[in-house]
Amino acid sequence: MITANNFSYSFPQKDLFNNISFTLEEGQHCAFIGTSGSGKSTLLDIIMNPDRYLYDRTLDIATPCRIGYVSQFSQAELANEVTVFEYIAEEFIELQDELSSIYTEMETSSDLDALLEHYQETLDSYNAIGGDDFEQVIRRKLNLANLNKLENQMVSKLSGGEFKIIQVIREMLNSPDLMIMDEPDVFLDFDNLNSLKNLINSHKGTMLVVTHNRYLLNNCFNKILHLENMELQDFDGTYIDYNFSLLQRKIELQELSTADTEEIERNEKIIERLRSKADYDADAARGKALKARIKIKDRLEARRVKDPFVDIKQPDIQLDTDNVIEDTLVLTVSDYSVAFDEILIEHVNLEIKSNEKVALIGANGTGKTTLLRDIYKNNHPSIQMREDSKVAYLSQLQGEILNEANTILNEFLDAGFKTNNEVQSYLLNYGFEEEHLKQKIDSLSGGEKNILQVAKVTATKATLLLLDEPTSHLDTYSQIALEKAIKEFNGAVLMISHDFYTIVNCVDSVLIIDNKTVRKMTVRKFRKIIYAKYFDKDYLEFRQQKMSLETKIARALKDNDIPLAKELSEELEELIK
Repeated sequence: MITANNFSYSFPQKDLFNNISFTLEEGQHCAFIGTSGSGKSTLLDIIMNPDRYLYDRTLDIATPCRIGYVSQFSQAELANEVTVFEYIAEEFIELQDELSSIYTEMETSSDLDALLEHYQETLDSYNAIGGDDFEQVIRRKLNLANLNKLENQMVSKLSGGEFKIIQVIREMLNSPDLMIMDEPDVFLDFDNLNSLKNLINSHKGTMLVVTHNRYLLNNCFNKILHLENMELQDFDGTYIDYNFSLLQRKIELQELSTADTEEIERNEKIIERLRSKADYDADAARGKALKARIKIKDRLEARRVKDPFVDIKQPDIQLDTDNVIEDTLVLTVSDYSVAFDEILIEHVNLEIKSNEKVALIGANGTGKTTLLRDIYKNNHPSIQMREDSKVAYLSQLQGEILNEANTILNEFLDAGFKTNNEVQSYLLNYGFEEEHLKQKIDSLSGGEKNILQVAKVTATKATLLLLDEPTSHLDTYSQIALEKAIKEFNGAVLMISHDFYTIVNCVDSVLIIDNKTVRKMTVRKFRKIIYAKYFDKDYLEFRQQKMSLETKIARALKDNDIPLAKELSEELEELIK
């Protein structure tokens, strides 16, 4: 379907790909992964619009290749005057109307040959996308996604998550040779995420999907493309197997690095001895021996190149507050209600203590973001905040917090940083090098923008963090770093999230919107609900055991205990089998 051979591409300010090669075979379901800003969305756009780009070497795409595309951004407003069924069936209905129009024209036209040729071409197009039984196929897909109840609903009434799933169904129904999706899981609730998983797994065609969602990665794909540090790794197999192969590579590299370090240290001692003797004795043989030893040492140091897929930059996120308030209430919400065309939530009561981490969950469109914004504004009669609380807000609408016309540097100077060096030193922890600081924010990827938001939130040293989908668009490595930072934060957090792992890894309790109000539950009870309703319990328990072993291996590597790392790696391999 696609073959890239030593393919390279650069922006004026940034190299993206350097001699990358990969293939995508017909029928494969491929996950496309990599750190934020590594160029995944750009490569998708090159595949869809190769004539717009100047690139080196070859990128061959099978012809004809009908491509279906789902963007990471929802655009429900473009189709607000049709029902869900009409929106999905638009291409089928247009072809049906065209066939009827040609047939009617045949009754009065004298040029039947041209009309018959046009009719046959249109009929071929209709049959190519499965026009014979499209109505039944649409209803089957809606049923698979558990959205059959929405068939006659206006698209304008859908939540963002529902519309994203409808977009996926529409593109799949048009029978593309290649289905491309760019982070289709962003902001999906648990129901819609499960629906997306079912749709991906039921699709018979070729798929190329950018995703950082750990649930989809572990359940939907048989091929991995990993773009990192301008290079690309092409792996036939599951994400779990790919991760294990990376871990094995890391152990091998560290073992080689340890041996090299010992050899370098041994050579340094020899060089020191030869140097000290050369000071007293100008013997030519000793001089040659010294030069030879220095060359050996230089070669050893030169070969200690880090593997681009193991040396993955992970942000160093340190959430902290200057004003620790021990075990007191920082937020009280009493009998809160909100409505637009209809009541979203009512009679909401909640309290959050000074060091409590709480997740707010619920289906798409149930009013979670509205509640979080009202708490941030703190001008609603039902909301009371401790007077000395300092609040920071991270929005799922990134332009709400970031001025996208700014450069990265100016954004942080505007936020109170005093000098360019101060901004540079601070943002280095978040993966932004000096050369990135003059980039306009609107040129960044979604993940890079979210990391910038996290960096702004961190800099405030607030006592209460209000986070609306903080892991959206973030690569897996940044997600894990943020989860660790939230867990270790000594202030309070109220966080909207649909990421199961983020919730169970870093919060103390869960607020769930149910029947238009909010009820509180423990993380343990939340797990039970998720097990019963969405995810397979055995699978999640396997994930926990796997993560525990991976953590032990990471600790062994940090301690340079290679034998223990190998032993644990064998245990992990058995678990995966």
